[in-house]
Order: sequence, then structure tokens, then C-alpha cells
Amino acid sequence: MRVPLDPGSDVPLFRQIEAHLRRAIDRGRLPAGSRLPSTRSLAQDLGVNRLTVESAYGELTVDGVVAARPGSGTYVLEAPPRPPAPFPRVEPRCQREALARLGLAPAPGSTAARAGGRDRRGVVALDGGSSDPSLFPVASFRKVVQRIMRRDGSAAFGYGEPGGRRGLRDAVARLLTAQGLPATAEQVLVTGGSQRAIALVARLLLRPGETVAVEEPTYGGALELFRAHGLRVVGVATDEQGLRVDALEAVVRRERPRLLYVVPTFQNPTGACLPAARRQAVLALAARHGLPVLEDDYVGDLRFEGRAQAALKASDPGGLVVYVSTFSKMLMPGLRVGFLVADGPIREALLRLQHAEEIGPGELFQAAVEEFVTVGRYQSHLRRMVRHYRRRRDAALGAVRRHLPGCVVRAPTGGLFLWVRLPPGVRSDRLLPRAEEEGVRFAPGGLFFPVPEDGAPFVRLCFAAHDPGALEEGVRRLGVAVGRARRSAR
Repeated sequence: MRVPLDPGSDVPLFRQIEAHLRRAIDRGRLPAGSRLPSTRSLAQDLGVNRLTVESAYGELTVDGVVAARPGSGTYVLEAPPRPPAPFPRVEPRCQREALARLGLAPAPGSTAARAGGRDRRGVVALDGGSSDPSLFPVASFRKVVQRIMRRDGSAAFGYGEPGGRRGLRDAVARLLTAQGLPATAEQVLVTGGSQRAIALVARLLLRPGETVAVEEPTYGGALELFRAHGLRVVGVATDEQGLRVDALEAVVRRERPRLLYVVPTFQNPTGACLPAARRQAVLALAARHGLPVLEDDYVGDLRFEGRAQAALKASDPGGLVVYVSTFSKMLMPGLRVGFLVADGPIREALLRLQHAEEIGPGELFQAAVEEFVTVGRYQSHLRRMVRHYRRRRDAALGAVRRHLPGCVVRAPTGGLFLWVRLPPGVRSDRLLPRAEEEGVRFAPGGLFFPVPEDGAPFVRLCFAAHDPGALEEGVRRLGVAVGRARRSAR
């Protein structure tokens, strides 16, 4: 039996052996009834002391994973059935406690914890994650919807085709091809937003307890989703250019993740854009290790400066990359029309899973988006959005430099966010209540890290949803809160 051991690790050798055997049992590679190697033979194979192997077997025995049969050996036991989780009682406190025991309670400040909250009058909300719906050409879109209803009548309100309307899938494929990602309608699957697409991929490729590798920091909504699916999330270090390939190599060798989730273009929350050489290195590493990659391109075409980078999926001949994107950011947040691009059996399996779990966006919205998202019309709208959001980014950057002395921020070349490092001694989780007292909100850094404590020095500011005047006022209020926090920390 091959058990990868790292003598230089802080983890004791018997723990490494125990963890490897436990994963093999959990994943079915050692099914119930399998006989483990004798402690003597495994110790010889691994070049370790026999007592080391006996300690590993002892830990598994105590947990009821294996059992020794005198004169026969050590065997894998049947996994005991999980008792059904008690349904939370109606009292809010009891519900919170029950959900916490199940690992489902939203973290303080998380998206779920804030859902349904009502803005106080005059609060500048810089904590959002969407573009400004007021910039969408509503009149034009209304005419498209009315034309479709006149043309299709009651058929416009149907469920539509499995996997999405063929015309919309054609339009998506043409749009992606024009952006440097050759695609066909047969590769495209229309979903109820990109979050739903991420959920489908996670459900298909991973089982509870398995590991997904993510950038550190990364999109908080993906972290919440992975945790809700019972997945183990491991962070990979980043720098000002995005994901560090050397750190990814180390994580893959140490943790054996089953999926890499990455936002290579205008990363959320940092705004980093992964260089071409690193993109190729990530693909090469994934191919060497057989590691599937989930590429989230939530707003990759909103570029303010520099040259466009090809999506990872564009250089993926082996079909390891599943590409996810959305129309919600550039059109309307509530539109909830996203899509993914996948190849061969993976795409067909995702289609079957989608059919079992959701109906998807309605035919009317799909037809309307299909007609609106012609390459020429969409590109015209996109150019207008780039002008607006570049001006808002510049306004937000200027406001940070004027009102937040001691903070560090880099100018993103695209996207929707500024990622700000606070002055030493100021924590974003403790700053948030002070900021709300001043009439401004932000997204605390802990939302974007697998270990929330690691995000304490950071805040994310969304500049896309406000005009320059509101951004100036919001950052000024944040500066007042930061000043108060710095004085109290002395």
C-alpha cells in the first residue's frame, strides 16, 4: 500500500497514515470488509517503526472505523448510519443553536446573515456585489419583452428547453467566441445565475467532506456555498497578480483537493488579474494532477485598462475546466440568467443534475436575453458600462487616498471592487459597527477567507453601485470611523 509521508511535516507520521487510510475508506477505495495490511508489512513498506503503524490503526479502531479480528487481521467496518438531524424548533434561539450544530448557521456578517436587512435612510452601502441596475437600458429591454410576448403569446411563459433555450445558447457561444473563448451551443448550459452554476458543479464533482482549493481571499458567496455542501475548504496564497502557482502546487500535493475554484480575471475581492504565464502554469498543474478547475468569470469583460487575457477554458484541450459566467452583473442583478461551458460527459451529467434539481430561468427572460445579447448590442452596452465604472473606480480611489490615510489600496484594471488594507491595529469586524454609526457599510475581509480571522485587516468596497458624489461621501464617512478606531486602539 502506498501512503505518501512527509517526514518534515509538523503532522506526526502516525497521523499522516491515519488520515490517508481514513480518506481511502471515506471515498470507497477501501470498502467495508477490506483487510488492511499487517502492521509489520506496512511498517516495512513505509520505512517506519511498527509502533507508528499500530498507533494509526489504534486511532481508527477507537473511532469505530476498523476492527481487529484475532488471528485474522484488521478490517474496515461498515459506516454507521447517520442519525437524522433534529428539525429546529420554532423558537429563533433554538433554531440558531440547532443550525450551528449542523454547521449551517451563517457566519456573523455573512451574506446570509445580512439577507433581508433594510437600509437606513441615507446609508451609503459599499458592501454590495453588483453593478448599478439604473444604468441598464430598461426602455430598450421592455420593448424586447413586449415584442416577444406579442410574437410567442402564452408560449413565452413556458419552462423552455432542458439546458436552456437553443437560441440563447447559440448567442452565448457567439459572444464567448468573439471574446477569445471558442464555444458551441452544445457546450453551453443556461442556469439561474452563476451561483447556481457553481452549485451544480460542486454537487456533481464533490461529496461532503472532500476538499476544494480556493484562492485566499476569494468570492464569499462561493465559500458559503461550499460550506453549505459540507465541503472542506483550503486556501491557496495569492499576491498582487493573483493565485500563486507555487502555493497551489504545495496545496495540491499536501491536501489532494478534488476541485480548484478560481476567479482569474478581476478577482473578487482583490481585483487581481492572473497573467498569461500563470494561467498556463495553472492549466499544466491541473493536467498533471488530474485536478478539475471551476473558472468563475463573473465580470471578465469589464476591463478599464490593459490587454484582455484569454480565459483558462480557452486553453483547455482536456476538458478539465468548467467555465461559469453570468449576465446579472452587466445587465440586471435580478435577471438571474447565468451559464456554464463544459465538455462531453461532464456537460451531460450537469444537465441531468440540473433537470433533477431546478427548472432554470423562464422562457420569457431567456428569449429576451437572447435577443438583447447579440454581439453588437451587448458590446455597445458594455462599452458604455466601462466608461461609467472606470469613472466610478477613479472616484473611489481618489476618495480612499484623501480620506483613508494609512490604508493601502491598488487600482484594479477592471471589475467592481476596491480591496483595502486597513491601518495597523484596525480590524474590519470591529470597524463595521462604527462605520454603520457614521452611515456607511462595507464588506469585512473575513467574508472572503476560509479562516475569517485572516481577513481582519481588509475591507472590500463596491464602487459600481454609486455615482462619484456618493462614493466620496461614503468613503469620507468610513474615514471618520477608521479615525475613531485608530484613536481607541492607542
